[in-house]
Amino acid sequence: MPPCLAGGRNMRAQMSLNAERADAGPVVGRDAPNANWVRALEMTARATRNPLQTLSAVIDSYARDSGDAPALIHDGHHVSYRALAMSADRYAAWALERGMSKGETVALLMLNKPEFMAIWLGITKVGCTVALINTNLSGSSLAHCIDIVDPKHVIVDARLLTPLLGAQPHLKTAAQIWQHGDADSDLPRLEAALLEVSRGADVELEARKPHLDDTALYIYTSGTTGLPKAAKVSHRRIILWSYWLAGMMNTQPTDRMYDCLPMYHSIGGVAAPGAVLVAGGSVVIRERFSARNFWDDVVTSDCTLFQYIGELCRYLVNSPPVPRATQHRLRVCCGNGMRGDVWEEFQRRFKIPRILEFYAATEGNVSLYNAEGRPGAIGRVPLFLAHRFPLRLVKIDPHTGQPARDERGLCVTCGTNQVGEALGRISRNTSEPGNRFEGYTSHGESLKKVLHDVAEPGDAWFRTGDLMRKDASGYYYFVDRMGDTFRWKGENVATTEVAEVVAAFPGIREATVYGVTVPGHEGRAGMAAVSTEGEIDLGALRAHISERLPSYARPMFLRIVGAIEITSTFKHVKSDLVRQGYDPATVSDRIYLDHPERGAFAPVDAALFERIQARTLRF
Repeated sequence: MPPCLAGGRNMRAQMSLNAERADAGPVVGRDAPNANWVRALEMTARATRNPLQTLSAVIDSYARDSGDAPALIHDGHHVSYRALAMSADRYAAWALERGMSKGETVALLMLNKPEFMAIWLGITKVGCTVALINTNLSGSSLAHCIDIVDPKHVIVDARLLTPLLGAQPHLKTAAQIWQHGDADSDLPRLEAALLEVSRGADVELEARKPHLDDTALYIYTSGTTGLPKAAKVSHRRIILWSYWLAGMMNTQPTDRMYDCLPMYHSIGGVAAPGAVLVAGGSVVIRERFSARNFWDDVVTSDCTLFQYIGELCRYLVNSPPVPRATQHRLRVCCGNGMRGDVWEEFQRRFKIPRILEFYAATEGNVSLYNAEGRPGAIGRVPLFLAHRFPLRLVKIDPHTGQPARDERGLCVTCGTNQVGEALGRISRNTSEPGNRFEGYTSHGESLKKVLHDVAEPGDAWFRTGDLMRKDASGYYYFVDRMGDTFRWKGENVATTEVAEVVAAFPGIREATVYGVTVPGHEGRAGMAAVSTEGEIDLGALRAHISERLPSYARPMFLRIVGAIEITSTFKHVKSDLVRQGYDPATVSDRIYLDHPERGAFAPVDAALFERIQARTLRF
């Protein structure tokens, strides 16, 4: 997420910083914009000097120096730094006693709780890799995510046994499954195994310390098309994420971070907790976001920070007033995806002193930070970091969907306020680890994200798959996702995967899936256009989809069409479908909504369409 920072600032960076300070005016206070950039720059440079200084090592240090301080807080229960470090060591010893070699993988399917962090911190402490599995998955999708990382063991939360057991017929991997928590099953209990681990593993733990460049985690991303991919996340990347955000927010031991985001995501499970833990602060973990309980939680837990995604803030703005909404001690709200129409109302209504918006991707080398708090912008690249953080927007050919090329065969760079795909230069220089692309478990999928001959012959750049524009002041604004993937409920939805599920239902001849805008909602809601062999049972179709897809990926709209237009290469043409949307006044086909109040597909007539447009129907 942060730019490459190891090695400190050089003379050119200092000159650029001085120039930028002159343009921006004096730096005043600990949260002045340039002060944040400098602090983050210096903190990450120091943090990566020791090649063995992983996040587990940082927590061990706090466990020795201030062991009783709370590290994690969950349902009123405090887990101290000492307790977190001891728990992590037990999981490390468990991995050693299972005979796991360095680089082997454990898949973790667990809801938000302190054990989530203890498990991955411990297992990665001995050089193994932990795959953080999306807890919303089931069936073949869940099996796919497990298979592509080839784990030796799978640790499953007792409350998630049903989807995992349902995915077993699709699994190709012969992994040992361990149950965590109480449930009626014959699976071995992880807690019982922990009681039996050797207490004399300290020497081997010391010998197996991982290097910063070793892979610590696999975190899944949909990318722009297809099934989820497992992105490699090194210990260095975790340290860079943690210290960079710590520097931008100026986290302190007195800070408490409210974290209600899924911990299988890079933000909720790594960056948000890491930014506070490296400063000796505390992380308040909640299993899921609740608009009704949010402000009571924040106030009761005495939180000073919270991590958001844009949709979360929109939900809060759209929620009824609650008495404690302005009684908090929050000083910074940090996250990504907050649009301009939500930003100012959110900050005004809830009296938020500072919003730190940023842009980043789990596997990417492009990151932007809006330290100045400009509403709607996802960030900028300061002058003094421009040479170390090469970012380029390139024009997209509307006919091919690929970057446009000039007469030399190089990519055409966008001008001011022109929309293009964001690219980040991939560096092989060991002094620029933040500009690397660590890739996926699939070499083929990794190659798809690399674009060559962008600025000069033979160079290599990471393709974000995101369309942006840059204004005259150097601020970037997110425009849309490229390709078939769209975002809904804060999650990437791969249309190919959804279409395959829909098309597998008896009576459906062909299906294509795309995203449509819904007033008052971030991202795009899924819509499926299907051609059928006759009448189909909509209730059975809805059940079929619900059993096979997580809630955010299920199409909200269904359109019954006679045929789906295709190109000469047999690809579905979606542009007209997207443009026509779900307005019954302009579309003659039958359109249905997965009605949130009725729990069934309901015909979209003029009255229902009006409710959607008037935002009186809550999705």
